[in-house]
Amino acid sequence: MNPFDGSTVLTFLYHLKIALKLSRSDFLDRIGHRGMNKTYVAKKEDIKRHWYLVDAQDKILGRLAAKIAVILRGKHKAIFTPHLDTGDGVIVINASKIKVTGRKLKQKVYRRYSGYQGGLREVPLETMLKTKPTTVIRLAVRRMLPGGPLGRDILKKLKVYADDKHPHKSQNPVLLEV
Repeated sequence: MNPFDGSTVLTFLYHLKIALKLSRSDFLDRIGHRGMNKTYVAKKEDIKRHWYLVDAQDKILGRLAAKIAVILRGKHKAIFTPHLDTGDGVIVINASKIKVTGRKLKQKVYRRYSGYQGGLREVPLETMLKTKPTTVIRLAVRRMLPGGPLGRDILKKLKVYADDKHPHKSQNPVLLEV
């Protein structure tokens, strides 16, 4: 007969719990025998923000936007929490020099509606790149972020510029290869 069979160990643990005057959950925490791990939730003091610089020249629009959205959202960090803004800031330069695949330059259309009859405005991607290249990247990233207040706050950390000049030298952005 084994002196350390299951019933003897359980009896010992039961008496130890009573001697320490702990609740069942505190006792299990103390001996390190929890069934499930606790979910980590980031706190404001845990969130460290960095700034990244992305050169969009000759990059494909959708792939670039997907990687930027991940960084803005904070999914690249171990402390990611879905309901908090744990992401970093992104500065995009050379937005006017992005590439798209296939026939999207002619076929992709940006639509907006004023709410009035006949108020539908359609602008092809080719025209949009000539007139407002920053809006193309901003819309692509925005549509990959959650809607609502969290998504709007996350989008404020995205800065897009058509050429290679930006006024964010003081943030010390790290060049990010995408």
